[in-house]
Amino acid sequence: MKKFIIICLSCLLFKVTLGQQKKAHPYLFYTNERVKQTQERIKSDTLMAKAWQTMLLQATKSLETKGGNLEVITLAYRMTGDKKYAEKVKTLLLDWVNRPQWDGMDDRTPRWNSGLNTARGCFQSAIAFDGIYDMLSPAERKDIAAKIVKLGIEPALNDWVSEDKRLHSLNSMGHNWWSAVVFEAGIAALAVMNEEPKANEWAHEVMRASKEWFTFAGSILENKPANFDRDGGFYESVSYANFGVSEYLYFRLAWTNIFGKINMPYDNTLTKTVDWFINASYPTSKGRMMSLNFGDSNDHANGERPAKLLLALGLGKEHYHWYLNEIGNSEGREDLNLNTPLGLLYTVEGKKSEVRAIANPLPTSAIYKDMGWGMLRSSWAKDATLLGVKSGFTWNHAHADAGSFVLYHNGKYLLIDGGDVSYGLPEYSSYFVRSEAHNVMLFNGKAQDPQDQYHAVKTVGQLHHLVDGGSLKYIMADATAPTSRYFLRNYRHFLWIDNVILVLDDLKTYEVGKFEFLLHYQNEAKKKGPDLEITNGNASVLFRPLFPETLPLGYPHDFPDKMKLEERQGLKDRDIKTKIPYYALSPAEPSRQTKFLNTILLVNENNKPLETFVGSSGANGAAARTNLPVIEKLEGTNMIGVKITQNGKVTMVYLNLLADGRLMHRNANNTIEGWETDAYLTAITYPENADISNPDNATSIFVSNGSYLKKNDKVFLSSLSKVFLNVAYEKDKIDVQLDGQPVMHVSLRSVQKPQSVVVNGKSAKVEHSNQKVVLDIEK
Repeated sequence: MKKFIIICLSCLLFKVTLGQQKKAHPYLFYTNERVKQTQERIKSDTLMAKAWQTMLLQATKSLETKGGNLEVITLAYRMTGDKKYAEKVKTLLLDWVNRPQWDGMDDRTPRWNSGLNTARGCFQSAIAFDGIYDMLSPAERKDIAAKIVKLGIEPALNDWVSEDKRLHSLNSMGHNWWSAVVFEAGIAALAVMNEEPKANEWAHEVMRASKEWFTFAGSILENKPANFDRDGGFYESVSYANFGVSEYLYFRLAWTNIFGKINMPYDNTLTKTVDWFINASYPTSKGRMMSLNFGDSNDHANGERPAKLLLALGLGKEHYHWYLNEIGNSEGREDLNLNTPLGLLYTVEGKKSEVRAIANPLPTSAIYKDMGWGMLRSSWAKDATLLGVKSGFTWNHAHADAGSFVLYHNGKYLLIDGGDVSYGLPEYSSYFVRSEAHNVMLFNGKAQDPQDQYHAVKTVGQLHHLVDGGSLKYIMADATAPTSRYFLRNYRHFLWIDNVILVLDDLKTYEVGKFEFLLHYQNEAKKKGPDLEITNGNASVLFRPLFPETLPLGYPHDFPDKMKLEERQGLKDRDIKTKIPYYALSPAEPSRQTKFLNTILLVNENNKPLETFVGSSGANGAAARTNLPVIEKLEGTNMIGVKITQNGKVTMVYLNLLADGRLMHRNANNTIEGWETDAYLTAITYPENADISNPDNATSIFVSNGSYLKKNDKVFLSSLSKVFLNVAYEKDKIDVQLDGQPVMHVSLRSVQKPQSVVVNGKSAKVEHSNQKVVLDIEK
């Protein structure tokens, strides 16, 4: 107890001492050291010099107008020392601090006295006050500081943080608004520490409260999600994550410039968040880098500011330079925001050649289980293929899109999210946030309740069992919970094999009705034989439905009669005046349980389809002559599937219909083309000319939710619990991707003793005997 009291008294003394010390302005962002460094760099850096001259010209022109950019003009004064800029800053600053209020919402009970405009006022006035401090008299400093306290700091902290006057909790508005209002008030408090005795204490309280913001875990009673996924994702979207995290990092940067570097318990979350931004990105060779635009975001939102600010704070990672370079301009510089004062002052030093040489070490697939985001890509090269999947929260800026997916390919956005529009427009709630604006399944025209946007979905969607075996990738989306008003089963499986992506929907409802698979696309879609050819510039994919039952794939010139393809009209992202088409695919007959199996064929320079479709028995004749993957339907007792021939390989994909929950207290034992298994999905790959009757000729085996797989008395998988597994056999190496229970004892067939066994990217020591290896996993 005595030690605790001493520590508390020491902390109090530290705060009081800091509060009593006079700090030499400017100390927030435009410090003398930073300004001097920038002045030196623009002597030799032509891009920085150009950006600075542009801002200086902007500041000079503002001298002849009533308004102006406070941040830019303040920088002009600090960089040049010319008092005419300081006088302009003073005029604009006085305009801010002499207003009757910076914010106020009289339509709220109790009245809200602060909001985003309060945050803006705190930030602008803090930069200006700090920047021209040497041009203000002691009386002016005292007067302006008091007004910043009255108009910005006190309303913000009283409403959002204080013990006795607080209106908000993290449960109500503890996302990007809390971050903006509170952390900008913290910056303003730091700015007036010389004049206001309580300012230091306020700033420390804001920093203390930041720990609660980063670790807010959500609310069961109020259906609120956690702010951050355990792996760093921010549920509100890429755009709002950039905003909310940057607001904190501005405060952290100012704090560090004043007090020195600190360590916080959530620093690991911050670095993971930038990795989440990177995982959500799509680098292109032409135009700006894109990012997943789930929720209220946009195609080009990114995490540039958090990445730069973390680097400035000394918390960044080397591969952030790779990311910033991908975001950057045509000169290959990580300087997209060079034309802002903070962007200029804190731009990262480094030669172009050094930046370009940095590789991205992140894996090609990622899953954020808490928030329900998944990213699977062919590679990190520009213009690669990225499949984005979302099945998580719906509330506020997160749309009713459980089970939805988007696709980027060959540098273009092809299968798209519905987008966004101004919140004040009725179309925002009547279309953009609803299920019909996304690539989801509907039943009788319904999926999620439109009220989920306002009251939050009680039971959220989820993603599970990411497997990335290189040429084979898999992830499962469970959209049942948020659509449970209509669906008993609403599972969507993505199985990506080389140039083919299989989308399998496993559906069951309470009553007989109409199922619909929605497909939103960018630019153009044409019917071509059994396919929809979706094209955007030089990028295209072929969308081909296989199940429910269709006519043979060789059926010429039109979609099969047993599937209905209906063109509908949606609204263009951020343009409600423009209607754009999308498709709804549905079976001809109503039902209450079915499987949709659709294929997406990735078209590239080596496998372009012919202009004229030519049918053949059981296969696409045009595909056979253009190196397109050949897709053949498979049907058997309690089984449907596909045979995929591509790139010199043949893959047999089987869906065990007995494994879809229809059996109670019995295992889903089935024999499919000689393979005995209880697995839900199985994919077995052979060399194209191999004898597939010999199971040992398989080069890779994938199992989804299976405990055993055997053929001809040869056991390829045995596990007491069901696993999600991909095994690739490579000469003397076995590469295993495995997901399942916390404790697993898994036996795999291996005719020859492997020189190495890699499990989930890590070397594993295993025993080889009786033509098998055994993995003992304890997570």
